[in-house]
Amino acid sequence: MAERAFQQAELAKAVNAELLAAGERDSVGDRTVRTWLTGKSTWPHRAKRNALEAVFRCTIEALGFYPPGSPAPPQEDPDVIRRRFLTGAGGTAAAAAIPLVSARPSSVGTSDVIRLRKGMDGLTALDQKRGGHADLERDALAGAAEAVSLQGKAATQRIRQRLFSVAADYTAMAAWSCIDARQLDRAQTHLNEALRLAGMAQDPVAQMRVWNSTSILAHQRGDNGEGIAAAQAAQSTAITRHDPLFGSLAHARAAVGHATRRDGQAAIRSLGYAEEALGKVQQQPRPGWVAFYGPAELHALAAIVREYLGQPAEAEAASYRALAALPKQYRRNRAMATVHLAVAQLHQGDAEQACASTEGVFNLMAGSPLPGRLRVLLGDFYRDLLTHAPSTQVAREWADRYRSEWSAR
Repeated sequence: MAERAFQQAELAKAVNAELLAAGERDSVGDRTVRTWLTGKSTWPHRAKRNALEAVFRCTIEALGFYPPGSPAPPQEDPDVIRRRFLTGAGGTAAAAAIPLVSARPSSVGTSDVIRLRKGMDGLTALDQKRGGHADLERDALAGAAEAVSLQGKAATQRIRQRLFSVAADYTAMAAWSCIDARQLDRAQTHLNEALRLAGMAQDPVAQMRVWNSTSILAHQRGDNGEGIAAAQAAQSTAITRHDPLFGSLAHARAAVGHATRRDGQAAIRSLGYAEEALGKVQQQPRPGWVAFYGPAELHALAAIVREYLGQPAEAEAASYRALAALPKQYRRNRAMATVHLAVAQLHQGDAEQACASTEGVFNLMAGSPLPGRLRVLLGDFYRDLLTHAPSTQVAREWADRYRSEWSAR
């Protein structure tokens, strides 16, 4: 039952479906399932035994049942029993296995969901190391396709929802890869699909993830109104009411949106809400994709907010706090924070220090292509450099030293 994610009522429903398919008029309910679980009934009626074998695809003895007057069978590894049953060892068991396998599609359970989620964790680690790129998008879409294809197998409703949730996460990862690579139209297509899958999964965490990415994408496109609306949609998901970490992230996205519209009061207020919510966060299991968010990332977002509000000294201080707290494995995030630090320094008139700071960006990303989002940010820095210090020696040296590398990577 644990493998198939069955509750008592769900098992009763599955057994009744098998009884109906076999032309039996009998049925079972929760009470009957409880008698099986407690051992009060050690040998169900023949039709029910057949139905249980069809549901679990193993012998009734492997499920722990035994005829009256017989001793209870010794406990054995269920996987060993199942393999022996399905491969045909033991004559009678083999004959019984044939109709069970051929009459029903193969089933999918919790172990399949766990396996797919582990694959998702691997892609998250790859994103943290290298950033968005075509291979990451391709692998994420392949994971989503596999999760959706498993819907064709026998499964409980709970497992089906988990598969849709996994597919939504994989598709959202593909969208994020496109956002980071600045493939904006493809990102929007993937986000639309991820939101559809998250809705079928009835998964508020997956929905939160999609709205978070939608807010970032809108910011990249310069659609500030949509960015704020997406952040507010993220705030309205159920998970933000139960876990302040997600609530904090949603408020931080809203702060960036308000700042891009130069609404300083709303931006600072949203930052305050984000800080307050983050102070209430407790340690608990969470999906790997949100591991990036914490005090360091909030400092980095605060730096962006201050930058848009024309407060470069505050932006510089927030960037330093972000870099001090960001884990080293978040190379791309550290590189982004470093560029924002350089922009804040440049806007305070310290072009030499700003150019020196950007050296850390290329060192951080050594050995990997620059993600499109980071490359665009460096381009913005270069244009600001030409605006604020067009004729300085340091600007010419920066152009000579980094322009070709920035463009090529």
